[in-house]
Amino acid sequence: MKNIKTLVAATMIGLSLLSFTVKNDKHEEPKSKTASSKGYEVGDVASDFKLKNIDGKMVSLSNFKTAKGFIVVFTCNHCPYAKKYEERIIALDKKYKDSGYPVIAINPNDPNVQPEDGFQQMITRAKDKGFTFPYLVDEGQKVYPQYGATKTPHVFILQKDGKKNIVKYIGAIDNNYDDPNDVSERYVEDAMEALLNGKPVANPKTVAIGCTIKVKK
Repeated sequence: MKNIKTLVAATMIGLSLLSFTVKNDKHEEPKSKTASSKGYEVGDVASDFKLKNIDGKMVSLSNFKTAKGFIVVFTCNHCPYAKKYEERIIALDKKYKDSGYPVIAINPNDPNVQPEDGFQQMITRAKDKGFTFPYLVDEGQKVYPQYGATKTPHVFILQKDGKKNIVKYIGAIDNNYDDPNDVSERYVEDAMEALLNGKPVANPKTVAIGCTIKVKK
């Protein structure tokens, strides 16, 4: 009888330890997911990527040998906010590309959730609007979480430091998506002018205004 009681007690202790381990594992896993989905902060080093452009070619930041940095814009076809900003994004590319900061546009949306953001629709949109910059598709939606993009459009200005790309600005293009004639604060342009003049960005982070990124459930 004593041996049976000892065996039962040992079994109960073992089950308790196993239960604690399982609960602890379940508790710890979301932490890593939360950390990885946070994205970049100003001052972080941005990882390079390799994404398909609308011409079918793969594009990486490392392809731009003479660039001093990049204006990375997460945008898309269907979003009303993104559409309002298309002309301004083209203007940013034309204004700063020759200074070494080209626009790199990335569509982060899952086309199964929003068919208007499919690859063929991207090709058509870029042609119709006369995009002067790469328009890349984030297949598998792996890049936008690294950056921490949450809206379309969402801007990340990077500046080269040797082989590193340092995040210098995160947020909105300006303070009036609806009417470019009523813009009073040009966040991206102000950040770019500061960088080109060797000055710190006075307002390095703003709140991006736009549509939520469409993720496959």
